[in-house]
Amino acid sequence: MFDWLKKKKAPEVPMAPEVLGLRLGGAFELDDLKFRLIEPELTIEGASRTHMIQAVGEVKLDENTRIVRYYTDDDAFLQVLQHGVNDEDISEVKLFYFFDTNAIDTSAQWDDWINNNIVQPQFELDGETFTKVWDNVVPVAMTENTWSREGKVTRTDQFIMLYERQCSEDLYESMLVAAEEKISGTHVDRCVVFSTGIDLTPTDFKLLG
Repeated sequence: MFDWLKKKKAPEVPMAPEVLGLRLGGAFELDDLKFRLIEPELTIEGASRTHMIQAVGEVKLDENTRIVRYYTDDDAFLQVLQHGVNDEDISEVKLFYFFDTNAIDTSAQWDDWINNNIVQPQFELDGETFTKVWDNVVPVAMTENTWSREGKVTRTDQFIMLYERQCSEDLYESMLVAAEEKISGTHVDRCVVFSTGIDLTPTDFKLLG
């Protein structure tokens, strides 16, 4: 009786995912020796060894598979591929650095990127040639929910393709091309983001908190 007088509870907002002890507001440190050895061969330049996590993104690829991204204060993100929600379900960890972002001003430009430019047999970036990794003939579509330190949760639709090049006998560098779209009311923000990265092993970084 009088249920209408009761204060309605605000809907619960899911917490940002935590994987390998990585968390929103936390920090991790890269292995200095490894990066001093490999950085001259990479597109990445001046990588900070200490990273503060400013935002966390999650992409659910299917019922059991997800990507979790930890965005840092050094224009980088640590990307974790998981087939489940536990640490033992992790199959891949990559560190990406943002290389360039191009704003998309018109629908015609957007359509051209989606239909003709994102997926190519090879892609040139900064004088290096990267080869397409996935078999897809169209960009992979996915949606990322991102938690910020200010408590905001945003949604971004992405259309992506992954490329790769061999730097040396045991070192490969990835390149991620992503057309990103954010819709806020009637306003649409679109851009194409280029990021390059490498695979990390558990010994390549450690938690700081």
